[in-house]
Amino acid sequence: MTTIYDFSAQDLLGNTINFTDFTGKVLLIVNTASECGFTPQFAGLQALHEQYHNQGLVVIGFPCNQFGKQEPNDGAAIGEFCQRNYGVEFLMMQKIDVNGEHTHPIYTWLKSQQGGLLTDGIKWNFTKFLIGRDGKVINRYAPMTKPENLTADIETALAKSL
Repeated sequence: MTTIYDFSAQDLLGNTINFTDFTGKVLLIVNTASECGFTPQFAGLQALHEQYHNQGLVVIGFPCNQFGKQEPNDGAAIGEFCQRNYGVEFLMMQKIDVNGEHTHPIYTWLKSQQGGLLTDGIKWNFTKFLIGRDGKVINRYAPMTKPENLTADIETALAKSL
């Protein structure tokens, strides 16, 4: 069976990140955008990173420009925006597609593991996926679900050992 550990992606600096590096961690993967009504969720994601990183949570943002063209920037500008406006220290990846012909393989897999309410496709920015220490998807959260509302699920996932 495939797990998140079977994938890799490029970070904002172009470095290849192998998800095997996160074996045994709990991951929160989010498609992000700098010019979205949900963009203030960066602050909540950073708060989760600060609160739970030492316990094994890894927050990973995947910028995406497929919804309202709300992420027009390149990698350097995305990183600078996130740091300047929200103090983002968690891992930010290069801009990707989460739907359509050029969907990044990670998102093809995530959507196959946990479909959405009406369709498996990602409907908007800030859709979130929580992945357990075993590399399998625990849950998918809608864009309007605030990061602070994930704490109980994150704590439950962190409490589980492999």
